[in-house]
Amino acid sequence: MIALIDYGAGNLTSVGKALAHLDAPATTPTSPTDLASADGLIVPGVGNFEVTAALGADWRAAIDTHIAKGRPVLGICVGMQWLFDGSTEAPGHPGLALMPGTCSLITDQEAATSDQSRGASDRVGGRLKVPHVGWNTLRVTKPSWLLDGIDAGAQVYFTHSFAAPVTDDCVGATRYGMEFAAAVERDLVAGVQFHPEKSSDVGLRILRNFLQKAS
Repeated sequence: MIALIDYGAGNLTSVGKALAHLDAPATTPTSPTDLASADGLIVPGVGNFEVTAALGADWRAAIDTHIAKGRPVLGICVGMQWLFDGSTEAPGHPGLALMPGTCSLITDQEAATSDQSRGASDRVGGRLKVPHVGWNTLRVTKPSWLLDGIDAGAQVYFTHSFAAPVTDDCVGATRYGMEFAAAVERDLVAGVQFHPEKSSDVGLRILRNFLQKAS
C-alpha cells in the first residue's frame, strides 16, 4: 500500500489517478501512526513551502521510522523541496533535512552574468518568466533507480518558482535560467521537482520505478 501524505495543498487526486492507472493501491493516512503499514510514501505538493508546516514533529518522526525500516519515500514538487534543509520561500519553516541544501527562487543567472559584464548590475532575471511552467528537458546526471529506463533528453512537466540546488544527491538536472536539481536520490529517499503524474509515459515510468522499490 502506498501512502499519499496530505498536508492540505498537495495534488493528491492527480497522483492518485496515476497510481490507479498503474494498479497500485493507495491511501491517504489521517494520522502518523497510519504510516506503519505503508510500503512506500509519496509526498505530493503544490504552493508555498510554508504549507509543509502542517506536518509537525509526529509526522516527521513517523517518516523517519518508515525510512529506517528500509521503505522508500518520493517527494513531488514542494514535496521534493521539503526533503532538503529548507527554502528561502519560508525561512522559518525547516525541511526534513534528509538532503543538504536550501531551495531558492529561480533566477536568470545567464542574463545576470551577461548584464554584469556590460556593467548593468541593476538587472537580474528580467528576461525570465517565473514561475517555470511547462515541458522541459530532464538531463540524467548519474545512474539512479528512480530514473532507470529514462532516455536522455526526456521531456517532463514543471510548474514551480523555487528549486533545489545541484548537489551530490542530484540524479537529474534541468536548465531554466539556471541549472537546478530536477530529480534527487539518496538511498531510498527520492524526489522530483516536476510532476510525474502529468509527464505522460516518462512520468509513469518513474512512478513504476518507485513502486518496484516499494514492492
